[in-house]
Amino acid sequence: MRKYVIAKPELMCGETRKGEKMDYMNGPGRHHLFVPGPVNIPEQVIRAMNRNNEDYRSPAIPALTKTLLEDVKKIFKTTSGTPFMFPTTGTGAWESALTNTLSPGDRIVSFLIGQFSLLWIDQQKRLNFNVDVVESDWGQGANLQVLASKLSEDQNQSIKAICIVHNETATGVTNDISAVRTLLDHYKHPALLLVDGVSSICALDFRMDEWGVDVALTGSQKALSLPTGLGIVCASPKALEATKTSKSLKVFFDWNDYLKFYKLGTYWPYTPSIQLLYGLRAALDLIFEEGLDNVIARHARLGKATRLAVEAWGLKNCTQKEEWISNTVTAVMVPPNIDSTEIVKRAWKRYNLSLGLGLNKVAGKVFRIGHLGHLNELQLLGCLAGVEMILKDVGYPVVLGSGVAAASTYLQHQIPLIPSRI
Repeated sequence: MRKYVIAKPELMCGETRKGEKMDYMNGPGRHHLFVPGPVNIPEQVIRAMNRNNEDYRSPAIPALTKTLLEDVKKIFKTTSGTPFMFPTTGTGAWESALTNTLSPGDRIVSFLIGQFSLLWIDQQKRLNFNVDVVESDWGQGANLQVLASKLSEDQNQSIKAICIVHNETATGVTNDISAVRTLLDHYKHPALLLVDGVSSICALDFRMDEWGVDVALTGSQKALSLPTGLGIVCASPKALEATKTSKSLKVFFDWNDYLKFYKLGTYWPYTPSIQLLYGLRAALDLIFEEGLDNVIARHARLGKATRLAVEAWGLKNCTQKEEWISNTVTAVMVPPNIDSTEIVKRAWKRYNLSLGLGLNKVAGKVFRIGHLGHLNELQLLGCLAGVEMILKDVGYPVVLGSGVAAASTYLQHQIPLIPSRI
């Protein structure tokens, strides 16, 4: 029989003594998950996924899939887009967006503002696209002045696509996608607009049709509050037209394979993740019950409350301007004498709290509080109380209760009544 032991206090995160096995999640009470994905999964979703396998060629799965395809269009706010659901992660969704619309050697303008935009750019280069990188300091948004200059100079319309991350979770920066569309329209430029909405769609305001987004994508483990494993892509009619000239190699992520099965009414060119489909059905039902606009407003409350707490602690947000603030994650800067990695380790080891690490250029300089997905205000206040104790532990002179007080004072006047309980 496998034996599990409780972690010894002196062991570092991820360490075990020789010969010991460990259930890392063993601890009293609930684990407090406050990373910007994967996020908390609602009990209704867990129950919906707790089912046996079934024949995906039976009438049941196509019927379920048809409703899901119609309903995921609502979270992108599109009526004209065509959705695709891949058993993959956001990284696979990235690849799908690129390889279905572009050809090797095509020029792409892509914005580097943090770790996840960096990874997407790396993928673009490895897929042999000609990537024109526009880099900003980490903590800043996309430099749209540089984009305007590039569009105005591109008389031959050599730029085939603009690739931008809507919400960069490494730094807590949200970009203005409507402003990108305004520039494209101003210069009458036909470049496709490809948007990573992995940590924004279903949590931040996103309007695919209104903003003229050609390909938008998200991942199941973020605001949808599902396990990792579904990459959802939505393509505009213009993006579908681009598939006719795309010469990129693709098999698993080929939209045309999906479209053939859409016409047949069976929907899947290979075996889908059945349990995740049932989970997605439950997740969408919860979102629509709350109301998508109410979900977005809830995330705005959580983001504002977190920023007020950070201010009360005397710390700074990594995001450098108000216009770029994110309502799904807050990256908190720490003083030079404190290693933010130690904050994250101590949170996990002592308080059963998961916070986000600082990544790449901001490693050791920031820790991240994710306030994303199936989450309410009292849960957030518990997290903020934990962060205060951790800051005290690592020697930062925080006044215990200061951040919680700032956040709760704001939230007390902002939290609406629960509609079903009125």
